[in-house]
Amino acid sequence: MFRFVFRLLSLITLAMAIMAATLDAIQSVAASEPVLTPLAVAWTAASPQSIAFVADTIMNRLSPLLWDPVALWVLSQPAAAVLLALSLLFWMVGYKRQPFAGRFTA
Repeated sequence: MFRFVFRLLSLITLAMAIMAATLDAIQSVAASEPVLTPLAVAWTAASPQSIAFVADTIMNRLSPLLWDPVALWVLSQPAAAVLLALSLLFWMVGYKRQPFAGRFTA
């Protein structure tokens, strides 16, 4: 059951990464120069309430030291790259390994 949830999360984040990369590609062609949208800008455009909630949670409940070096760095990276990495992480958690002895063992 948990593998299915992580595989589904991987699929959803992969679709979001493809959409972010497509939007960046369209903007890059229109501007005739590379355009990479940071995760903070894309997240704010999609849902400003949720990014404010996450920022408040990290700064007040978890640790303010975690916000400055880690969260701000992640939010400044291109949205497509962060979502691709997150999709890969979800896929790795939900991956079912093959048996060591092979496919035809009991």
